[in-house]
Amino acid sequence: MSDSQKLRQTALDYHEFPKPGKLEIRPTKPMANGRDLSLAYSPGVAEACLEIKNNAEDAARYTARGNLVAVVSNGSAVLGLGNIGALASKPVMEGKAVLFKKFANIDCFDIEVDQADPEKLADIVCALEPTFGAINLEDIKAPDCFIVEQLCRERMGIPVFHDDQHGTAIVVGAAAKNALHVAGKSFEDIKIVSTGGGAAGIACLNMLLKLGVKRENVWLCDIHGLVYEGRTEDMNPHKAAYAQQSDLRTLDEVIDGADLFLGLSGPNVLQPEMVAKMATRPIIFALANPTPEILPQAAREVAPDAIIATGRSDFPNQVNNVLCFPFIFRGALDVGATEINDQMQLACIDGIAELARATTSAEAAAAYRGEQLTFGPDYLIPKPFDPRLVGVVSSSVAKAAMESGVAKRPIEDLEAYKQKLNQSVFKSALLMRPIFDAARIASRRIVFAEGEDERVLRAAQAILEETTETPLLIGRPEVIEARCERLGLDIRPSRDFQIVNPENDPRYYDYWNSYHELMMRRGVSPDIAKAVMRTNTTAIGAIMVHRGEADSLICGTFGEYRWHLNYVNQVLGRGGLYAHGALSLMILEEGPLFIADTHVYQLPNPEQLAEIAIGAARHVKRFGIEPQIALCSQSQFGNQREGSGKRLREALAILDSKARDFVYEGEMNVDTALNPTLRQRIFPHSRLEGAANILIFAHADAASGVRNILKARAGGLEVGPILMGMGNRAHIVSPSITARGLLNMSAIAGTPVTHYG
Repeated sequence: MSDSQKLRQTALDYHEFPKPGKLEIRPTKPMANGRDLSLAYSPGVAEACLEIKNNAEDAARYTARGNLVAVVSNGSAVLGLGNIGALASKPVMEGKAVLFKKFANIDCFDIEVDQADPEKLADIVCALEPTFGAINLEDIKAPDCFIVEQLCRERMGIPVFHDDQHGTAIVVGAAAKNALHVAGKSFEDIKIVSTGGGAAGIACLNMLLKLGVKRENVWLCDIHGLVYEGRTEDMNPHKAAYAQQSDLRTLDEVIDGADLFLGLSGPNVLQPEMVAKMATRPIIFALANPTPEILPQAAREVAPDAIIATGRSDFPNQVNNVLCFPFIFRGALDVGATEINDQMQLACIDGIAELARATTSAEAAAAYRGEQLTFGPDYLIPKPFDPRLVGVVSSSVAKAAMESGVAKRPIEDLEAYKQKLNQSVFKSALLMRPIFDAARIASRRIVFAEGEDERVLRAAQAILEETTETPLLIGRPEVIEARCERLGLDIRPSRDFQIVNPENDPRYYDYWNSYHELMMRRGVSPDIAKAVMRTNTTAIGAIMVHRGEADSLICGTFGEYRWHLNYVNQVLGRGGLYAHGALSLMILEEGPLFIADTHVYQLPNPEQLAEIAIGAARHVKRFGIEPQIALCSQSQFGNQREGSGKRLREALAILDSKARDFVYEGEMNVDTALNPTLRQRIFPHSRLEGAANILIFAHADAASGVRNILKARAGGLEVGPILMGMGNRAHIVSPSITARGLLNMSAIAGTPVTHYG
């Protein structure tokens, strides 16, 4: 089977299995009993109906309409497939709906309409207004698409947006804005030559005029050559608006001196000899798919300084509408906009362009590993998987909608709205807010043992941008400098943060002496101490905390947990401090769940289990959560005499020996801990109310297994592990941690000890 055949079969299998299609509908309310049924349908549903009858705006309160978009197409101009009809276009429209959900959490129905007449199609779309909060027109041929959109916008009171036109125009506008910035040119001065007189091409030119391009500097060509005054062949009013008064007729003739080539036409339209005629530092947007108007390597052979964008993902600067449509609709829906106007589209352009000029997010870097994501000729626009898009772009669109007077539900606090959007993609943001707030009280110094790691460098950038903490990095300065440069980070060693160089640091003598003093009666000679302080970054970081040069250590981005724990205990396990458990916060769709002990004790005894429970309760309160602890075992409330159940019952007795300020119960199965109905049936006198939010296990294998299953199969996001018992002086992370996970851990480490209780 050839590669193309394999790709075809893979694509077909993707659409067929495990169930046909890419969408399904799920209820948002429980439907477990007769009461639920009476509320969801008759008679309770009548109350919502009457409220909406009295006030149409209440539909956004009581139904899904305020977060529901229709993707509507008649299949007359699908991707590169042409007029394949409404039914055959359905996989594309389903895909568009999936992108709405994935990138902006917008619910979407795809609606394929078998209607070629644009006025009748507009009638059908307008009749759908009671169902939807907005309409996305898709893959309708020109000039029909202009007619359908105009009629719908005139007659409907909700946003109507033809993405093939305006989505493309917005992303092209953002890319052009940044390309001109790189090239040192301005919209007012450039000459543009464009190929393609279809909907997308015309919309892009209209947008470029709004950005400052002069009408007389735009030269539009199509398959018949230049659009000129007096031409009658294949003309319409939209093309005629760009007709030039000129004797020139071909693309080759008009390309001379062009600053920007905008191609939305077909393969190999722009030849290398044409590129050679363009202005210095030419900007080439060859957006035809799958084969662009000119391949980047061919253009650079004659213009090495060319700035190039395409519509393909395998070249830099992919002009992809997914950078726009989910986020412009998100902002429009959230303020109840009646339309998507010019101000909102320009705000979308500004948001996308500014984000590309900012430091690349760690999440985008992880999704596009190996690509250079530093603002410049090969990085003009952000990547679709940059999670900051929804916060930056949608909030800008919402603000523009309010300022332009089309928002029916204005947002009072835009900054809080932006934070809410970020919480929708950064699942830890809401839970971590109390931790970050507490960390801002004191400016603590956090030393990272693996300072050369990319995740640590990205976390250091975020720490300096988002907190009052000071990162200290252990590593070789030249390596850290080079990696910051390669990763496009603004931070630099010595200027923004302090470095400890294990190979050559003036404090080396002090460090090995301090380590030797602590360890000389444990068999550590001066030579061993010197070797450790040259090679062991975890030990170096612990010594820095011991000497008061740092407030907390974060280590463990590689290596085995207990190896790091050994050195942490050696240096910092003094004065009543010792590790008594690791607590992992798992952020799940249903809410947070804490698990302990995941790393420190392999088989904790009853005293250690009680101590783990006490420490877990203390730490969970830091998140603003009231602890509900379940001691988990195969045994259930005494039904097994030996094994883990026995140790947990003894731990329960220790906890019962004095008053506690948290709720706990045990021993029980995990399902009993998480299911109050089941627990009530088995043990009606339980002290727990509702589902437990902390699970304490009597074996590290069980705790670690549950933690990893939740990550791998339930989409759980881990914060931690949090090392309990060390007075917040050290935390050992796991090698799978992300840059944002390190940022979260730095906030936990940055909380003053007084906040522990």
